[in-house]
Amino acid sequence: MSYKVTVEAAVPMSDGVKLATDIYVPDSEGPVPVLLVRGPYPKDQTFQSVGGFSPSISELMRNGYALAVQYCRGTFASEGTFVPHVADASDGADTVRWLVEQDWCDGNVGAFGGSYLGFVQFHTAATGVEGFKAIAPSITSADLYRAPWHSPGGALAFDCMLLWSYLMSSSEVQRKLAAGEGDPLDLLNLVKGLHGRAALTTITPVSEHPLVAKHLPAMLDVIVGHPDRDDTWTELSALDRVSSMTTPALHIGGWYDLFCGETLRAYTTMRADAGSEEARSGQRLIMGPWSHNPSGMLGHYPDRDFGMAANLEAAGLGSRQIAFFDRWLKGNEHALDGVAPVRIFTMGIDQWRDEQDWPLPGTDYVPYYLGGTGTANTAAGAGTLSADAPSIDAVDTYLYDPRRPVPSLGGTLMNHGGYEGPADQRPLHDRDDVLVFTTDVLTEPLEVTGPVQATLFVSSSAVDTDFTAKLVDVHPDGRAIILCDGIQRMRYRNSLSSPELMAPGEIYEITLDLMGTSNVFLPGHRILVEISSSNFPRYDRNSNTGGVISEEYESDMVPAVNQLHRGPEYPSRVVLPVVDR
Repeated sequence: MSYKVTVEAAVPMSDGVKLATDIYVPDSEGPVPVLLVRGPYPKDQTFQSVGGFSPSISELMRNGYALAVQYCRGTFASEGTFVPHVADASDGADTVRWLVEQDWCDGNVGAFGGSYLGFVQFHTAATGVEGFKAIAPSITSADLYRAPWHSPGGALAFDCMLLWSYLMSSSEVQRKLAAGEGDPLDLLNLVKGLHGRAALTTITPVSEHPLVAKHLPAMLDVIVGHPDRDDTWTELSALDRVSSMTTPALHIGGWYDLFCGETLRAYTTMRADAGSEEARSGQRLIMGPWSHNPSGMLGHYPDRDFGMAANLEAAGLGSRQIAFFDRWLKGNEHALDGVAPVRIFTMGIDQWRDEQDWPLPGTDYVPYYLGGTGTANTAAGAGTLSADAPSIDAVDTYLYDPRRPVPSLGGTLMNHGGYEGPADQRPLHDRDDVLVFTTDVLTEPLEVTGPVQATLFVSSSAVDTDFTAKLVDVHPDGRAIILCDGIQRMRYRNSLSSPELMAPGEIYEITLDLMGTSNVFLPGHRILVEISSSNFPRYDRNSNTGGVISEEYESDMVPAVNQLHRGPEYPSRVVLPVVDR
């Protein structure tokens, strides 16, 4: 089907600011539903960011949908000043109101897109604006504190913050230069920074990045400057207003995406607490073995290949979204007949599976205890992992020095130094500040599908420090492939909004959120759990001082003697969601 384009329609917001919007309308009789894509990126990057995860323009036209592509306030041809997130809810609602008034719109508006393009969907849905009927957010978050900017355990998502700050500062400088303003040298230095991210991560204090302060100060003032989940963050959290959301949603995420945990949480929270029965029952979920990077959307990584079925094209995400929108924007009650509400890629066996809910009904949450008769430092240590309760009390001690952090290798890292996704963790296992606990070689397959948590009993010589945990699949050839991980900043052990320092030497019970996974540990494999106190630059380094970490220089940082307590009195463990098929 052919279509016509209205280039850069100036859509007025309630405060008079006009946002540049491209309108694509199919050549058809009568008005049609409209799908909205809003983002702060250039048009080519906007569709690159959703490419594979969402339908193409031609696919939408063929299926009778109009498309509106809009630059967020203060980006590119849109008027105003870009302050990340602040105007996204009101601007989204104003745009929906404008769309439903157009003679080519039948009054039904939906939205799709990934990352920032997903943030704005949740924000718009939380306004309850009339006419906004369904969303398909991918690789994104409805709680911006927990992802992408901080974490469920309170640590700053340092590398993501830094990368995005430099990217958006570069866009702002280009915008100024196009208007005859700005400094070309700033653009050159920002681009150099993006190509030398390893050097950027060494700059302290974190709050002092001059080019970001000059061109995107909100990133340092708001994102970095509010380490507690205070009122600033609750106002930016669409999920805190879930009862206002009446939109069915198709959530799409990746096991190695930095938004993995929040994709799963948005699905479960909206399914339980959305503002209408239609919205609650209309939640759907797709999880693949993908990362946040284009290279990870094929399912092929240097240390692990998930096969041809793992790539986005094979997953058929575009057609699945069309069917979802047919159901909720066109009223086709049979559009989703025979389509399971949950579809997940199970690693290990590398197969897609259709499920009825997440977490899977009938899941058995099995504690695997950290044990061993000796110390667990390094892979050569005596650390064991078993479903049998331990009989011997022990303490593992290591020195966490923030000047010598454990480097991030893959996982949900955004491709820093060539590492992303299911990376081999063996290069870390010779470090004396990494504790390694491993099962015996498995003789039967063990499926672990669902949310993963680690409960640890810990102490420290410091008043604040971090603890990290990873779940790893050890292959017969020795590869130790990360599945999921988490971090807990100790000042936030009881509350993300009300920090409490530690008493040095006191033992605390903490629970780390390792997000989730779906993996079959095959015969001949082993399950490994790794415990430490840093994962840098995925997360910022805890200075161990109890001060404002983002304002401290490296010279202010101090080492901490950290301890893991385990045994009958202190049953440190990882809880695995075991599925018996």
